This record gives sequence, structure tokens and C-alpha cells, in this order.
Amino acid sequence: MKYAILSDIHSNLEAFQAVLEDLSKENVDQIFSLGDIVGYGADPNPCLEILQGLAIIGVAGNHDWAAVGLTETSYFNPVAKTAIEWTAGKISQSHKEFLKALPLTQNKHTMTLVHATPNRPEEWDYIFSLQEASLSFQHYDHQICFIGHSHRPITFVEDAEAKTSILMNTSFTLSDSHRYIINVGSVGQPRDGDPRAAYGIYNIDDGRFTLKRISYPIERTQEKIMEAGLPPFLASRLASGS
Repeated sequence: MKYAILSDIHSNLEAFQAVLEDLSKENVDQIFSLGDIVGYGADPNPCLEILQGLAIIGVAGNHDWAAVGLTETSYFNPVAKTAIEWTAGKISQSHKEFLKALPLTQNKHTMTLVHATPNRPEEWDYIFSLQEASLSFQHYDHQICFIGHSHRPITFVEDAEAKTSILMNTSFTLSDSHRYIINVGSVGQPRDGDPRAAYGIYNIDDGRFTLKRISYPIERTQEKIMEAGLPPFLASRLASGS
């Protein structure tokens, strides 16, 4: 079985379409969506429409739930809050029902899927440090936990002695004696200094994970954000991947 893992599309239609075009060559059996389908970008309805047609296995992100009133926006920065309020006024009722129905976590074979953290997923915390990763390893039972949320690809590894380390490789074969927290980055708003869309491919048969980076027409996405009246920062940051 071969899986594609997408996260943080953030209403960026051009990035999403570029990823799907690349995916058409991968012959995957299933697509996982790790949340934040909406927010920031100017195309929430088209992105939701496409995603719903893919029969994905998905979980909710904080922007998804905020857009339908299931989580508070008081902790959002002013730019993110403005964008989510705009999004809430744009998405259709059927898409709102779809977002409301997304669970916080899903389990599939040897994998746990969650947007933020396996412990207290509704709190939307981040996993940046070895200490945060070590805590998270205690809160799921599978070999792999796929996450997004930070928009920064990174892999944390727990060995047989429960020692945690960071693996920066973009392609690697998983060890049967190790456990993994794999952040697949962001399709629609990367923040690791690389503006290309990011997503993951995991082949369960040979245990190989690969992080892929795909170019897309950033200028068109920026134009749409500006035309929609969204904060200009949401357009400018796309070019630098920050």
C-alpha cells in the first residue's frame, strides 16, 4: 500500500493542483489529509470541493474548526483571524458540514493521523523540540504519527531505548525497532524557507518515506489573495516560504 500525506493546503488552489498533478504519477492507494484545508488563501470552496471528491481519510485542523465555530480564534494572530473570518463568510453550507464532521485523530494500519499533537489534539500545540516530541511519543501506540500544523517538515525518531532524535533526511526507510513523528510540511504555505509545496509519500510495503517538493505558480495565488482583500502579508510570505 502506498499513501500520500497532505497537510495545510490553506485554500491555495494552485499549490494543491500542482501537488495533485504530481500525485497522478505516484499511483497511490490512499490520500491522507492532516487538516487546515482552509484559512489564509483565497480559494476555500474549490479546495474543499476537490478534496471531498478524492475520498480522503482526513482530520481537522485548527483553521478548519475555527471556520465553523468549533474552536476559538482568540489565540490567532490578527492576520490569521482576519483570514479565518473572511473564510467563514465564504465557504458553502455543505463544506461547513464537511469540516464539522472531521475528527481530530484517525488511525490506519501502523499510523496515527493528527493535525497538531497526539496528546490534547484540540489544544493545537506544536512539536518543535525533542522534549515535546518525547512527550508526544507517549500518547499514541502506532509506529508512525503523521502531523502538520507548523508548516515545517521534520521527523522525530524514538529508538528502542526510548531516546528521541531528529532526522532531517527528506527520504528514508523506517526501522522496525523505531517509532516516528513525521511532519510533512505544508502544501499551501511552507514556512521552512522553501516556497515549493510540500507533501509526503509513504510506501508501507518497503517502509520508505519521501518528502516531495513541487513548484507552482505562486504569482497567481498572490494575485488572488490581493484581489480578495485579504491581508497582503499572506501573499508576500508565499514567495519566501516563511
